[in-house]
Order: sequence, then structure tokens, then C-alpha cells
Amino acid sequence: MNISAREKAREAFVTHFGEEPQGVAFAPGRVNLIGDHVDYNDGLVLPMPLAQGTAVAWAPASQEVEAIARDASGETDSFRLSVIPGPDGSWRSYLRGMAAIMPEFGLPVPGMRLAIAGDLSRGTGLSSSASLEIALARAFAQAAGNKNPGAVAMAQAGQQTEHRYAGVQCGIMDQMASAAGISGHATLLDCRDLSVEHIALPEDWAVLIVQSNVTRGLVDGEYNLRRQQCETAAKALGLASLREAGSELVTQAALDPVVKRRARHVVEETDRTRQAAICLAAGDLSGFGAILNQSHASLRDLFEVSHPAVDSLVTDLQTLIGGRGGARMTGGGFGGAVVAVMESAALDPVIQALRQQRRAAALPCDAIIAWSGRAT
Repeated sequence: MNISAREKAREAFVTHFGEEPQGVAFAPGRVNLIGDHVDYNDGLVLPMPLAQGTAVAWAPASQEVEAIARDASGETDSFRLSVIPGPDGSWRSYLRGMAAIMPEFGLPVPGMRLAIAGDLSRGTGLSSSASLEIALARAFAQAAGNKNPGAVAMAQAGQQTEHRYAGVQCGIMDQMASAAGISGHATLLDCRDLSVEHIALPEDWAVLIVQSNVTRGLVDGEYNLRRQQCETAAKALGLASLREAGSELVTQAALDPVVKRRARHVVEETDRTRQAAICLAAGDLSGFGAILNQSHASLRDLFEVSHPAVDSLVTDLQTLIGGRGGARMTGGGFGGAVVAVMESAALDPVIQALRQQRRAAALPCDAIIAWSGRAT
């Protein structure tokens, strides 16, 4: 029997501190249906929250934060709020960053004891770090008596933690998806003004996540390089961001060939996301799937953030699903997960066939059903 993240956090708190926590905060991971690498270009994204995520069990303390991370072999951290230490390259960086940065967004941070646990693996493209940030934000807010800290403030604090403590110049999609997402819905997020629209997932659709088993590494510079290339394109075009560009402007511009490919992906992906939201709201599975397939080709060929193992998995899923759905890499790239959308009735046959194919190739098949209208 799988133990939930909430129960893992509670048990870790009791074991370490010798008493029950006062509360347990939770934040989900996310899978992005479409719209990767456009959030830091002020584009449109379409993520959905997962049942899996990160939980933080907590109890108030004085002016000190004392924490244990169950999934990091029980490692601990402690510091006074008056002197918060800097990043150290581990999970502690996120704890310290959120504690230091939340007050900048009007979210007080009290002293507290906490235990952290989750059921999302790092490096799988499902936003484990954003889930940790938002779970910490909710725990700090609850301990401070703030029952409604606000999705935008929490997400902005999480994004700044990534920038200043984790060294990843990410957009705000992951944090907003975790903070504002609603179960059973995709969230159409406009990263320019942070407005959201929740779109219900059709009951006859299914969303499947399959791991490529290639662990991502974003702090090796490639993610930040892509952002720099996008900023170079926007500056060359005289724009504040690529959200203001159109396909014709990018195509005709005298840009470095690599920079032009990056800009083409961003502009076209933002338009694909808009069209995908329309298909989702209309229940047009074939149209939605075709857009997912186009998105993967763009991420592979124009933005160059895919991986051969990911491409192979995407091709297998696209072939098994056929014209009633589609598949693409999801997340920052360089490994991680693949997301596939199909009819609910096709879910079991697709999983079974994929498992057989990967078993024959001596490859694991780690699959998560993120959504299905039928009972699972």
C-alpha cells in the first residue's frame, strides 16, 4: 500500500520531534500539457496539477527553523530567522530561500519545526522543486495564521527562490501550476499578467505520464542558456519579450540561426497553447493530440531540449495512440517525462502495449495516470 506524502511527513515529524504536528501543508506537482519554455517569455502555458506532490508537517517554534527531510535520508537543517544561511546546493537551498524571500512578498515567516516528505522524484520533469516551494509557503503561512496567502505571492516567492538560491532562471509556470491548480482541470496561465482560466478535463479523456528514466539536469547551464538566447532574440527585435513577436516578424528578422530557431519555437508554441486550450474546452481530442505532436517536434528540432530516449518513447506512444490523441516531452527537457493524451477507453491497452515494448527492450515503464474520467 502506498503511503501518501501527507502521512509520510506526519510520521517523519512524530519520529523526529516526538509529538504530533499542528498541521500538514501540501502542494502538488504538475504536468505541463503544452507550453514549455514560453513562461519566461511571457507566453501561455497549459499545466495541470497531480495527485502526487510534497507535504510539510509543521508546528510553531520561537525564532528558529528546524527541519528534517524524510526523502533525503533524514538530513536536517536549522537556522535562526535573523541569520538565514545561503544556498548549499541541496534541498536546504529551497527551505532557506523561501524563508528569506517570502517576507518580500508580504508573507511573514515564523519560527517553526517541520518535516518534509513527498512522492515525486527529482529530475523527472514533474516540478518537484516547485511543489516543495509551495508546500513550504503554505506551511509557513499556516503557522503565521494566514489561511489564504494567495497563489501569486507564493508563486513569485518560489520563482525568486529558484533564481537566487537554486541558480535556475525559470519562469513562473511551475509555481503557479502548483499554487493555483484545481484537480481535474488544466490551468491556462498567461505568464505576462498571471491571469488563469481553469478548463475541465473531458470525462472521456485520459492523461498518462511516462518516465524516460533519463534524469534531467538543468543547472548545468543549458536551461539558462536557452533563456539567454530568447532574451537575445527579443532585444534584437526591439521587444520587451518574445510574447510581443509574431511568426512573420521572427521569420523575416536577421537573427543568428540558432537564436532564430529558439524564437520560432517560443512564438509558435504560444500560439499552439492557445489553440490547444480551445480544443480542450471543445473536447476535440484529435485536434488536441495533433498539437501535442507538433509541440514535441518543435522542442526537439527548434529548441533542442529533447533527448534520444525521450524521442523514442514519444514515437512509441504516438504510434500506439494513433490519431485519437498525442504525446510530447514535458518539462524543461534534457530527459524527464513524456505526457500522452488519449481516450479513456484506450488507456489500459496503451499501457499494456507500451510495457510489453519496453520490457522487450529491457527498459522500465514507470507510468502515472494523471487523469482519467473513468475510475482508476
